[in-house]
Amino acid sequence: MLMKEYRICMPLTVDEYRIGQLYMISKHSCEQSDGGEGVEVVRNEPDVHPQHGPGQLTEKRIYLSSKLPSWAKAFVPRFFYVTEKAWNFYPYTITGQCVSFLPKFSIRIDTRFENNSGENNNVFRDGPTPTESVSFLDILSDPIPEKHYRESEDLRLWQSKKTGRGPLEEGWRGSAKPVMCSYKRVQCSFEVYGFQGRTEEFIHKNIRDILLVGHRQAVAWIDEWHGMSLDEVREYERELQEKTNSKVKCSQNSAGALAVPRPPFSRSISVTDERSLKKMGVKTASMAEPSASPLPMSPLRLNSTPE
Repeated sequence: MLMKEYRICMPLTVDEYRIGQLYMISKHSCEQSDGGEGVEVVRNEPDVHPQHGPGQLTEKRIYLSSKLPSWAKAFVPRFFYVTEKAWNFYPYTITGQCVSFLPKFSIRIDTRFENNSGENNNVFRDGPTPTESVSFLDILSDPIPEKHYRESEDLRLWQSKKTGRGPLEEGWRGSAKPVMCSYKRVQCSFEVYGFQGRTEEFIHKNIRDILLVGHRQAVAWIDEWHGMSLDEVREYERELQEKTNSKVKCSQNSAGALAVPRPPFSRSISVTDERSLKKMGVKTASMAEPSASPLPMSPLRLNSTPE
């Protein structure tokens, strides 16, 4: 289990970001959905959480096959997706991700939003996060993947016509008004010996990139969403979700009709089938003999569960 707490500041208020977050997630998901990959929204509706009470539950399928590292592609289906369930009790959200054929894989993200510059060391109210586990992400200067760079989203060049904010300058976090922080405690686990360490590091690297790109866009697109009501942004969200779902399904249907069949091994292998894993030389925690395991057993530590 690898846990990190990311803190991302923005020149917004928590109330503003409630609208900006919904707008950004919907637009970004639609833009990134193509070629059979992207985000399919299965449900998005009010619901009651057994512990936290009323909230908004969103369930998604995130198709990621081409984004996997080469060493992982050998044992996943052609259309690989992560199931994500997110409970929104704004300004607190819980997001959980899992894969049906990988029972030993999970991600949990707890998020709290506060009107400060990231100095709350006990934001989740269960004890201070160890300093070595805290990572500040700077939406202005931290690098993002080159394929995601757009000049219109460069916050050194950005200026909002509606609010007069921007451009941002080095050290902006200490002087910006308003300023808020998105605190995200991310815990990921992949308990398959030989793959655990590099898989968990790969997951955190991708989450870091997603957080930087998404929060930059929420700020850069402020003139598109600022002034919208919650009802208006929910309607926009519904329209974009229908469009996104259609793009994903149409692309998958086309790809399925044109694809050359894979060998039976590639199509049928399941990571839940331990006999298949043995043939691949991969040992799971339930398979490994203590005396034969090439790596020491490490205890599972839970510190506490996209959004």
